[in-house]
Amino acid sequence: MPRLRFLIRFIIIGVLLHVYVGLRLIPDLPVPAAGKWLAVLWLVLSCLLIPPGMLSRAIKHQWLGDRLAWAGMLAMGFFSSLLMLTIARDVVLASLMTFDALWPHLANLADWRTGSSAGVIGFALLSSAFGFFNARRRAPVRAVDVPIRGLPAALDGLTIVQLSDIHVGSTIKHDYVEAIVRAVNRLEPDIVAITGDVVDGSVARLASDTAPLGRLAAHYGVYVVTGNHEYYSGADAWIAEFRRIGLTVLMNQHVVIEHRGARLVLAGVTDYSADHFDPAQRSDPAGALAGAPADVDTRVLLAHQPRSAHAAADAGFTLQLSGHTHGGQIFPWNFLVRLQQPFTAGLSKLGSLWVYTSRGTGYWGPPKRLGAPSEITQVRLVGAH
Repeated sequence: MPRLRFLIRFIIIGVLLHVYVGLRLIPDLPVPAAGKWLAVLWLVLSCLLIPPGMLSRAIKHQWLGDRLAWAGMLAMGFFSSLLMLTIARDVVLASLMTFDALWPHLANLADWRTGSSAGVIGFALLSSAFGFFNARRRAPVRAVDVPIRGLPAALDGLTIVQLSDIHVGSTIKHDYVEAIVRAVNRLEPDIVAITGDVVDGSVARLASDTAPLGRLAAHYGVYVVTGNHEYYSGADAWIAEFRRIGLTVLMNQHVVIEHRGARLVLAGVTDYSADHFDPAQRSDPAGALAGAPADVDTRVLLAHQPRSAHAAADAGFTLQLSGHTHGGQIFPWNFLVRLQQPFTAGLSKLGSLWVYTSRGTGYWGPPKRLGAPSEITQVRLVGAH
């Protein structure tokens, strides 16, 4: 019942936003009446496509569900830009009306209205096409040096390649994942760390698409922690599947890695919200260090959400690798991320703890990235004075 109420609210809000865009743009479009009716038809079609796209995982026939997801998510991606640009246009027009009231004939408001209505639609199309390209290309490699005081000389230069938020699902499939795996393996990393939200869907639907992850190679292993989307998709089944294909799942656990005679503690926690789904899997950064050698000061934590950082700092970790935020994925949503998470993207510091927040290696929802490029992150530990 709560999910049904949420869906009804989502549809009502979506319809109202479409009506707002239509009323603000269509009357001012510099096109014949037939063109305006086509714009109305598109808005109606968008309203009809987005909800099935959001619910596509619940459709029994995967072929149909995947295609509905593509149609709905493309419509959502375009409409998100159209909505933001329409709001921006209204702000500009309101400002021009104010100026016109103070200084009459400063600007031709009629020309501004017609030109900007067409410009909003054109720019929304261009930005959506650019965002689609950014989302669907293989994530580029982003090199990040993390300066660590007291780092043993033998660990200087150790590399951890981080993948996060791939979101294998209706629009991200085997070939997309395979391209990521090839790029990672070319880097010949010491460690591969996957910081959650690998999947959006069941093992039965997606096992063949996640299979390439089993071919990831690193000198000291491939490690994965759960994200919130694993819990939406059946976490226990996915944990078993990740282990079956050769990944090491860290569930509030750690391993000790020896590199050139020096040691490093690599720990991983369940998602910050895991206890909402299974109280036994409550995220516990301090517990992940239970039994760790006290004389090893370099401690790296894999935690899906950046907001694990406060507990990680209290537990004495040196570096936390996280994801979850996607860097906002589509401008200007990146500004809203800070309402929930302490960090949005990139390298930050909390006391003595370094936190690196990946923008994600895939995408969620609309196949679109604007202002937040995807990444395969090559983290290198370096000594600091």
